[in-house]
Amino acid sequence: MTINQQATVMLSSFLRSQIKPLSVCLILSLSLAACGKQEPAANGMAMPAMPVGVITLQATNVPIAAETVAQTEGAKEVEIRPRVGGIVLKKLFEEGAPIKQGQALFLIDPVPFQIALSNAKAQLAQQQAKVEQTEREALRLKNLLATESVSQREADNAWSDNSMAKAALAQYQANLREAQLNLSYTTVTSPLAGMAGRFELSEGALVNANTSLLTRVYQINPIWVRFSLSDSELALLGGYLSPARVKQLHLILANGQDYPQTGRLNFAASSIDPQLGTQQLRASFANADKALLPGQFVRVRVTTGSRKGVFLLPQTAVLTGDQGKFVFVAEKNAQGKVMANVRPVVEGGWQGQSWVILSGLKAGEQVIADNLIKMRPGAEVLPHPYQEATPPPAKAK
Repeated sequence: MTINQQATVMLSSFLRSQIKPLSVCLILSLSLAACGKQEPAANGMAMPAMPVGVITLQATNVPIAAETVAQTEGAKEVEIRPRVGGIVLKKLFEEGAPIKQGQALFLIDPVPFQIALSNAKAQLAQQQAKVEQTEREALRLKNLLATESVSQREADNAWSDNSMAKAALAQYQANLREAQLNLSYTTVTSPLAGMAGRFELSEGALVNANTSLLTRVYQINPIWVRFSLSDSELALLGGYLSPARVKQLHLILANGQDYPQTGRLNFAASSIDPQLGTQQLRASFANADKALLPGQFVRVRVTTGSRKGVFLLPQTAVLTGDQGKFVFVAEKNAQGKVMANVRPVVEGGWQGQSWVILSGLKAGEQVIADNLIKMRPGAEVLPHPYQEATPPPAKAK
């Protein structure tokens, strides 16, 4: 190897031994430079206080109430059936119209019953004549018995014949009364005042006594409302209901309006339905203007008293977690910053569109009611009075 070749090899070996330390130094220098540049950036990313709307709590009183779906029914619902069979000659009412008590509804062919009545009258007259005949015969034999012209047996038989004739007379009188009733039953009347249903058959139809359904009559003033409450709803109201425990009953119609008349509970089951787990209830409401009809679905609000010292919060302020309901409360920490803290609460159902909070909060505390999607426990907040959003005005068509 020449001198030039040896020098080249030595230079290459020296350079290889120096590259690694130089690389490490370069990397460390770049890292330190980067750290020095990132520290101000991190300080610049500190989150500002989040503006939130808060509600300052004030204790209030709310009614102890529960709402549930209910259905109306007539206070009395009578099926009109004929007491005698025959051909329906005429319908005497307007379907769906108001009906008075005792009003004639149908006429059944009366001719067969008129004939039966005439026959009963004739049989009665015939029997009356027989009674008079046997009575005269018994008196005649009584006089002859005094002169011993007839035997005692003949006189006794005469009086027995008279007694049997009188008994038969009573039977014919009953037959006459039955014939008169059957004839009167050919005019079918309503046993109560109410609203008439539709005619189930048609004129000319053959109906059977006590079985064929002609129509129905519904008494709708007052009208009844039937509903039921579950165990949880009953617990919210303070236990199983009775007419004495219910303070107020209100109806909410299908359009969301309140029915102007209040009701009263007229039936409360003394046991819980084992299949549904509910207590069956029924209320009565005045319905003079016939605003309610049987079969309507409504909502009934039952009030049993009032709760004192509770808080009302809008729906957006109350959240649900694994442990139940909770809210965010704006509170100052030791450094004087306002922070968002989680507070578990116990709710007591709804009052209108607001949650009723029974416990977990104190009067004067500030509950955060908006920006809750971005909220995190311990986040700094900038509170301002909460204003509920109002829906935009409807566009003119």
